[in-house]
Order: sequence, then structure tokens, then C-alpha cells
Amino acid sequence: MKQAVILLSGGLDSVTLLALAKQEGYDCHTLSFAYGQRHTAELLAAAQLSAHYGAKSHRVVQIDLASIGGSALTDHSLVVPVDGVEDHIPITYVPARNTIFLAYALGVCEVLEAQALFVGVNAVDYSGYPDCRPEFIAAFQTLANLATKAGVEGRGVEVKTPLIAMSKAEIIQLGVRLGVDYSQTVSCYSADEQGRACGLCDSCRLRKQGFEQAGLVDPTRYQV
Repeated sequence: MKQAVILLSGGLDSVTLLALAKQEGYDCHTLSFAYGQRHTAELLAAAQLSAHYGAKSHRVVQIDLASIGGSALTDHSLVVPVDGVEDHIPITYVPARNTIFLAYALGVCEVLEAQALFVGVNAVDYSGYPDCRPEFIAAFQTLANLATKAGVEGRGVEVKTPLIAMSKAEIIQLGVRLGVDYSQTVSCYSADEQGRACGLCDSCRLRKQGFEQAGLVDPTRYQV
């Protein structure tokens, strides 16, 4: 079986990615990060979803991005915006997060001799994060080819981003066709200990809008 590493946050996009990779015939190895984010509900969801989809392994890497700060997701002195999606890079952007995550994932791919690395970045319905753009992924693919033993030997991993040009509604519709139960996912920046969403942050707003545009009932569990 061909091997793939899947970055799994426990959110809507990443579980759709996992379901898609499994459908494409990959043995899936899921990778999550405890990076100092505001809550651990998403990590619990990721572990449960990984088991549900029969992943061959599930790793949780500990990284202290809270020690760096600079983001409302890792610094509790900063407030998560609840006034709507902004037209500039918001304070929920975590400095260099995807670069760091992908670097770890690339190492796992080398150890497992995986052919593919799946990441659920999206450049359509997102909050303007610079590390979700196609240009970033293309640059990281070049790095992956140059910086690894596997890449130099011609066995480099392919960084796969099948959701990058899809709207949130299209991602949800794909997931529904794949049988994804979105009630088990946690996308909220400020979810409570039970994984219930705030309904007001950018992530919640984009998720709500996605279900509306897809013409589907939103199964998300909200705090109020």
C-alpha cells in the first residue's frame, strides 16, 4: 500500500482530507500538534477521527508556539475577533505555523517512506493567512525536494493540497459524499472543553456559511 501522512487538526477541512486520502487508497498516518493553542478539544477530535478512519498511526507533536506569541490562538492576553472576517491578515494568524507543521510532517514522511503529504490549506474561504496560498505550497515542495535524503535520491514526497481551490461549501459537499460526520469535528478558535463552538469567530462564520451555501443542515454543536 502507498503511504501518506495527513495533517489532522480535528477540524472540518482536515477530516475531509483524511477521508479523501483513504478513498484514494493510501495507508494513512495522521499527525496533530499540541502547539499551545487555546483549547485541546480539537486534539481529542483528531484522535477520535483518526481511529474512526482506521489510520495506521496517530502522532501528536508537542510544540510550544505560545512561547513565541504573536497570535490570539496562542496568547491569552489577545482577544479572538468575533466581529466578522476581516480583509487583512487577522490576529488569529499563528506566525510560521504551517511552515513548522509541514517541516515536522516531512520528517515523518521520510521515516515512514511515505509518498504523499496531505495538508488541508485553502486559498478561497479562509482568513487571508499567507501560509495557505498555492505559492507557499509550491515553495515548500521545492524545499522538500532539496532538503531530504528521499528527495535527493528521487523518492521525494508529494505535497498534496486537494482542497486548496475549493470553497467551504464544496469541501463540505465532498465530505458528505465521502460519508464524513461533521458533528464530530471541531473548527472553532474558542471551543469549550466539550468541543462546542462559539459561533462567532472567523472559523465558525466560514463554517456556518459553508453549510448554508451547500444547502445542508449545520451539525455543529454550539455553546449557545
